[in-house]
Amino acid sequence: MRALFVGDVFGSPGRRALKPGLRLLRARHAPDLVVVNGENAAAGAGLTPETAEEIFRAGADVITSGNHVWDRKEVAPLLERNGRVLRPANYPDPAPGSGVCLLPAADGTPVAVVNLQGRVFMAAVDDPFRVMDAILHELQGRARVVLVDFHAEATSEKLAFGWYVDGRVTAVLGTHTHVPTADARVLPGGTAFVCDVGMTGPYASVIGMDKDVVVERFLTQRPFRMVPAEGGDVRVAAVLVDCGEDGRARSIVRVDLGEADLPQG
Repeated sequence: MRALFVGDVFGSPGRRALKPGLRLLRARHAPDLVVVNGENAAAGAGLTPETAEEIFRAGADVITSGNHVWDRKEVAPLLERNGRVLRPANYPDPAPGSGVCLLPAADGTPVAVVNLQGRVFMAAVDDPFRVMDAILHELQGRARVVLVDFHAEATSEKLAFGWYVDGRVTAVLGTHTHVPTADARVLPGGTAFVCDVGMTGPYASVIGMDKDVVVERFLTQRPFRMVPAEGGDVRVAAVLVDCGEDGRARSIVRVDLGEADLPQG
């Protein structure tokens, strides 16, 4: 089984790139499951029913999120009614929605997609390590492949989490920083790992925001309102995970697309 995971879709430039990007990646790699992180899809902060539907129409099977999932009030009913739109599982009760989705891949493989959020330099959510233990206990016998979107700031926390679940999940795919990392590998126990998949959106920016405004904030230390970048060097950041019959990862490779790679129309 092959799983394609697309990193944080940022605003309208990211959404515009996602449709042709997924069409091209599906044609090249024939993934059995596509997971997309959409927490910044709505103008760079949050997810709405309309932007979620746009991501599904582009070809996503599951949408994950992160700390910005709550930025749009209309997300709560979306999380309640659509089990394929996830929020981090380690938000304290009674958070709406779920952080785990069980579904069959296109080849019939039973898959669990898990969304978790880190705590270092982030909100004080429940312990993702122990929450993952509880989720795996609940999933026993129900999923052959387990994919984890670990939405976190610190590379140390992401690495520690990867080693903690090595051999118990198929993949730990880091999101949140919007900066792709070059450490994609399969850990000794068979868990594919990357610290950060990266951003699907405009790279002529500062992690998606208008670069001139952000530079001005650094220069003056005054709170200029940050605004999403309109475009420029738009890329699709993604990884492809090849999964064995035993649920272990056989490989993880970056399959990023640059602006020149994206088909028009």
